[in-house]
Amino acid sequence: MIGMFEGVRIVGAGQAAYAKKSDRSLQRLMYEAGTAALTSAGLPWRAVDGLAVTCFGLPPDNVPTVAEHFGLETRFMFQGVYGGASGIIGMSHAARAIRDGACDVALVVAADSFDVAAHNKTLDHFNGSVKEWMSPQGFAGANGMFALHTQLYMERHGARREDFGKFCIALRENGLLNSNALFKQPLTMAAYLSAKPIASPLCLFDCVMPCIGGDAIVLASEKTAARLNRPSVRILAAEEIHNYPANDIYQVPGGWQRLADRLYDNAGFVPAQMDFAQLYDDYPVMAFVQLEGLGLCPSGRAAEFLRQTDITTQGAFPINTGGGQLSAGQAGASGGMIGVYEAVAQLLGEAGRRQIPCKRGIVSGYGMVAYGRGLSSSAAILERAD
Repeated sequence: MIGMFEGVRIVGAGQAAYAKKSDRSLQRLMYEAGTAALTSAGLPWRAVDGLAVTCFGLPPDNVPTVAEHFGLETRFMFQGVYGGASGIIGMSHAARAIRDGACDVALVVAADSFDVAAHNKTLDHFNGSVKEWMSPQGFAGANGMFALHTQLYMERHGARREDFGKFCIALRENGLLNSNALFKQPLTMAAYLSAKPIASPLCLFDCVMPCIGGDAIVLASEKTAARLNRPSVRILAAEEIHNYPANDIYQVPGGWQRLADRLYDNAGFVPAQMDFAQLYDDYPVMAFVQLEGLGLCPSGRAAEFLRQTDITTQGAFPINTGGGQLSAGQAGASGGMIGVYEAVAQLLGEAGRRQIPCKRGIVSGYGMVAYGRGLSSSAAILERAD
């Protein structure tokens, strides 16, 4: 089943090298990720006539100046302003552009060059509400905000720190198979539980590591994809939702429950038919919320699901097969693309030592945190094209 993205294929995926420190420019990171994705697809840079970019550190530059830097003439452009939801949104907008004949080959890329200090500075000026009302109160950045969400989730649903620990440990096991993941040592429950406190109940391994890196995918018309004589991926469905629930800032964040029915109806599949999930994992609690909102487990039962399910690459339902942000690192806005990259790499059979048997899977994004919740949520279902 092809649906609303008929005539479009994802034909390549690539990453720039992740690092804790680097002197590479933002444009260099985008170029490296884009080159890797185009090499995967077997296409030259000159074939690109659509460009979607997400990068927190890019202003005052923008997508046209990135195209100028790369020497591209483009007919379609997109600039992601939805934080970690932007990767999926950029992919779906580019797919519609190809479907409608607005371009033929689109590069969707995200990159950032962050360390902890740069990450915190960006968060202090993330948007008007954060800058004017939260930062002056010493809100402890994203860690403080998501500590409150984590505590609320634990009180409502009986989740324990050990449940979040099991999730983090499984992702670390996946990440150890990924040469581009920054964490190189196994994580034990003892180490997780005894880690440095950050913002109660969050400790060190509940929080992503800001880093340098980039991720990209390449989309092409079905006609162009057929000439490449290589595997490709269909977008069965993609959805986005913003400011859900409107006027209620006290809900545990996320709008996936609002978009999930449309997503599965448009894809023609149900949650049980997914072979993997690539979830936006800036904090473990957000992965729990996505599992429930996307119907992969019952509401309030993510902890129980994870107690009973092996989510490693060897398990019954792999999650974040490349280690996710919690074990690979969060390269700023590329946190919203790492799951898209990983989903495509798995479906193309290009995941190396972490490759799993798979036909289709789900990927989700989340971003633009304001008064205590993210304003943007997204999700897509992708399938290998036979």
